[in-house]
Amino acid sequence: MTIKKIQVVPAEEKYIDDIYAITQEAFSKYAFDLGRPDLVMALKETADDIRRDIAHKHVFVALLDSQPVGSIRYELKHGIGYISRFGVKLTAQSCGIGHALIQAVVDDCRANNIPAIALHTSSKMSSLIRFYYGHGFYIRTTSTDRGYVRALLIKELQPDFEPDIEALKP
Repeated sequence: MTIKKIQVVPAEEKYIDDIYAITQEAFSKYAFDLGRPDLVMALKETADDIRRDIAHKHVFVALLDSQPVGSIRYELKHGIGYISRFGVKLTAQSCGIGHALIQAVVDDCRANNIPAIALHTSSKMSSLIRFYYGHGFYIRTTSTDRGYVRALLIKELQPDFEPDIEALKP
């Protein structure tokens, strides 16, 4: 059995093409499963969008044996860490990559005294909902602002924190 090393590092410009490829692959599957590729904004993203995110958001890349296989981005929205993109190459799923990326965001938010993390995903994709519940997120509300039912999930990092849900609406 070969043991593979997972490492999560802050994104640099040298990873832009990798992040683009990972995002396209992961969100193409998401769009296929959703049945509405026209509604998935991540598929319209460009290398310049990723470059801008690296400059202005917190962006991490997961490396498996030194090869980029996943990426996650978050930004501060009204004092909450909001995950705007999260994807893992299909061939690297179920290897702990997603866990490592979520943990990197949790650790970074805790280190910066950010009280909660939020994200949106399709409420009908049970595998994604189970993944997030397994990492301490819960569904706070749903909306149809993108043409399908999206769940707003929250992970509280500080007890008794009450997030401003209205502020997280797109």
